[in-house]
Amino acid sequence: MVGLRYRAPRNATQGRENSMASVFPVTTSADGNPEQPTLKDQLVGTWNLVSYRVEEKDTGTFINAMGPSPRGRVIFTPDGWVAFNLEGSHRHPAETEADYPGLMKTLVAYIGRYRVEGNQWITQVQTAWAPEWVGTEQRRTVVVSGTTADVTTPWRKMPNWAQGRLSRSLIRFQRADDGA
Repeated sequence: MVGLRYRAPRNATQGRENSMASVFPVTTSADGNPEQPTLKDQLVGTWNLVSYRVEEKDTGTFINAMGPSPRGRVIFTPDGWVAFNLEGSHRHPAETEADYPGLMKTLVAYIGRYRVEGNQWITQVQTAWAPEWVGTEQRRTVVVSGTTADVTTPWRKMPNWAQGRLSRSLIRFQRADDGA
């Protein structure tokens, strides 16, 4: 990599069909030809949750674990930090102590250092909504296509759904364009 430059959008009224040029750094090789951004380059920034589906391994059925309209964001920094906070639809403040455990079933949140290996990001979890995740590595396979990122977790037992059975999450994010 010889040079690093950013391409700005041609004008503010132009459609998003060419938005990739304004989102990712464009590197050039020694001969001046553009190189493809790395997965880490593609991940850096803020992503909004679009959908969250959970597949049970034994049955192949999908669990609507986070409801029809989950909310959340994942933020990747250039210096290797990730903050991941997702919550299910229709969450309401707890009115009694007995309500709190139910809220844990519709939340996934963690922060840690991340690295990229091949088509995966790996997080060394430093804080998490589930204490058993602290100190673990969480691997996620990711495919970035334009401004969409599709994420697949490995098969695992989640602390908040599938009653201890193996499941995996299929998550879709859209790059945030709201300045966040």
